[in-house]
Amino acid sequence: MCYDSPRVRILLDYRPALRQRTGVGVLVHRLATALQARLTGSDSLTLFSSSWKDRLQSDVIPGTTHVDARVPVALLNLAWHRFEWPPVDWFSGTIDIAQSMHPLLLPSRSAAQFVTIHDLHFLDRREQTSAEIRRDYPVLAADHASRADGVIVPSHYTKGLVEQRLGVPAERVTVCSPGAPGWPPRADPGSQGPILFVGTIEPRKNVGGLLRAYAALVRDNPKAPMLVLAGRNASDLATDATVDGVSLKGRVQALGYVDDERRLALYREASILVQPSFDEGFGLPVLEAMTLGLPVVAANRGSLPEVLGGSGLLVEPDDHAGMAATMRTALEDPAQRRRMAAAGLVRARTYSWDSAARSLYEVYEVAVARRKVA
Repeated sequence: MCYDSPRVRILLDYRPALRQRTGVGVLVHRLATALQARLTGSDSLTLFSSSWKDRLQSDVIPGTTHVDARVPVALLNLAWHRFEWPPVDWFSGTIDIAQSMHPLLLPSRSAAQFVTIHDLHFLDRREQTSAEIRRDYPVLAADHASRADGVIVPSHYTKGLVEQRLGVPAERVTVCSPGAPGWPPRADPGSQGPILFVGTIEPRKNVGGLLRAYAALVRDNPKAPMLVLAGRNASDLATDATVDGVSLKGRVQALGYVDDERRLALYREASILVQPSFDEGFGLPVLEAMTLGLPVVAANRGSLPEVLGGSGLLVEPDDHAGMAATMRTALEDPAQRRRMAAAGLVRARTYSWDSAARSLYEVYEVAVARRKVA
């Protein structure tokens, strides 16, 4: 079926990118930037934010318009999730698309509504979540996904879960994978750079398993590089602990949240990236590492094998001895390191923010056209 190209007035929930951007925040900002670059004619992109204390900067993405509501985010989420009120159009004026960047709808009087499902960890490990994620997502996500005009996911792995677990038909789920950053490949510092982990410290990231694997690595190779943990909550870790009889004092550095510039520097300095997660809807640090030619060791779980596409080494996250042995191979085998770096560079080039924005815009056009026909 062919549709005329209508004007598309898009509202995108920018709140996850408002401050200290972690994986979802990075995705939101870069996707919105790429989407704005694709708009033509009378199309428009409005960034929505609500916060009592944090303000949306007017120049955050040139060309976009902004709604910066002085409403506490927790209060607005409660009203939206539980009462589906007030409609977001009250803040923004007339829109055609209301794009939520989480699994629950943005209430709207007339716009086509899209939700984003990054993963379904909140269904399987509710006790490991907090705030409105624990309170609302498990009980509401299936209903909201079924009523949405479309569901956006970051990987084919997550698409399969949404179809199977939430009962959403395949044709209503669109894979919109993150793009690789525009970083040039690094000069390999060799195996003496730090071993790096990037991500928010939470149970599913399996940092405890990584520490056990690192202790086993140090036991077998006392000259192993230090381990650097970069991500929100990392600074709360006890880095001088003794793990399985091995003292990690002076060997583990926990940096906490790092901004884009510092994160890039860490990737450039590292010997390998280790991503041992029990589950990932995508795994942005893996893509960022591949973009630079940094060898990756990752868990054989969730979307990580899909993202790596054979360019890294996979491990079972519960097998600490096996993880240690694989890390040692990635550190000490020059031929393996060269292969991983080269394959990662090739794999990273298959991920593009422009492609992601194009996929998103196409489903928006179809949704708007269908509503005009109806």
